[in-house]
Amino acid sequence: MKDERALITGRIVPTLLAFAAPFLLASILQALYGAVDLLVVGQFADSAGVSAVAIGGQVMQTITGIVLGISTGGTVVIGQFVGARRKKDAAIAVGNLTALFLLIAVVLTAVMLLFVRPITEIMQTPPEAFEYTIQYITICALGVPFIVGYNGVSGVFRGFGDSKSPLYFIALACVINIGLDLLLIAGFHLGAVGAAIATVAAQGVSFLAGIFYLMKKGLPVPFRMGYIGFKGGQAFRILKIGSPIAVQDALVNVSFLIITAIINTMGLVASAAVGIDEKIIVFAMLVPTSFASAVAVMTAQNVGARRMDRAKKSLWVGVGLSFLFGLAIWIYCQFYPETLTALFSKDPEVIYTAGLYLQNYTIDCMLVAFIFCANSFFSGCGYSLFSLIHSLLATFGVRVPVSYFLSRMPGVTLFEMGFVPPLASCLSIVLCLIYLRVGKGFKNERR
Repeated sequence: MKDERALITGRIVPTLLAFAAPFLLASILQALYGAVDLLVVGQFADSAGVSAVAIGGQVMQTITGIVLGISTGGTVVIGQFVGARRKKDAAIAVGNLTALFLLIAVVLTAVMLLFVRPITEIMQTPPEAFEYTIQYITICALGVPFIVGYNGVSGVFRGFGDSKSPLYFIALACVINIGLDLLLIAGFHLGAVGAAIATVAAQGVSFLAGIFYLMKKGLPVPFRMGYIGFKGGQAFRILKIGSPIAVQDALVNVSFLIITAIINTMGLVASAAVGIDEKIIVFAMLVPTSFASAVAVMTAQNVGARRMDRAKKSLWVGVGLSFLFGLAIWIYCQFYPETLTALFSKDPEVIYTAGLYLQNYTIDCMLVAFIFCANSFFSGCGYSLFSLIHSLLATFGVRVPVSYFLSRMPGVTLFEMGFVPPLASCLSIVLCLIYLRVGKGFKNERR
């Protein structure tokens, strides 16, 4: 946190890259939790174990999306105060975010433990993987407080313009997760249960490392324990910005869960194939997600400093850099998709089927370059509600109904199903462009 104003004064391209790079590395390491779980289970267990970890992982990703949305709200509020040089308000915002996340951790953990079986049933989990999935989700639910805590601490660091610190504690956790996966799955043959235990243990280490580091390093603003609580209406402000993001992420993940449930009716091979592809796509989406996070903080600080011109430039730089990566991913998957899907399964049919879905699904890697960065720009400006609106329309107006319709057509394979996510993203892009054009809060200014 040496120069929390660098996002306001530095050159846009190198500043955006410098902020996004540590976030990208941290995100890659965090994504390795699920990927390594699936990879090791795929190599040392059967397709039922793969399906259980894939389904359970998607459920937990929904929870993580909710937490990350609220965390982004805290990051934006802190960033706006930093940009306006209101240090005491920034410190109070940290206290509000802390109190809010303590409450969220208790509620989400209770909900997950109470509804494990209904969630597994709603997912249309294949019978062979049903009990494994319940075991996986139950154990992972116990780690929800760690997920909440890690994202809360990371949100505070990023609000002050520091995307490097979260990288340190997630790197340690990743090493522990990989080691425990190999020990519990490959060594003790615990399958999905071993994957869940390894994930929760790693998340706990990540959270505790973050707390220790924050206490040792301190904040760049004066902070007292008395600031922890719901003070000054800032918790409401955090929720106002973060809730639409959280609901949006939750609904998008719910839509993926619904689509997974639809595809699960097509059999165990399709279920395992889509689960594998979702893990691959998580990695492919990390680059646009990282640039979007940089855009959110950069926008927030520049809005606080009343530099909308600079905020808009950061948006388009983020879009351009993200698009180039998405294009590369799409081109690669047109020719060599099975080199990726084979990492997560030994079943030739699963590998081939997952490759079919991946070929068209990766079109979305290019389209979300704009959507993710636009959503972050809206959030940084304090207009996150629109992100929720267009996501709802794209998700439940296109993604879910078209997936259901295609799944009921005779002869349809996952190759055709792969076109659905890009189709939904096209609607979001059109709506975002219209909003950017007519929105009154996005006028260039420097006051």
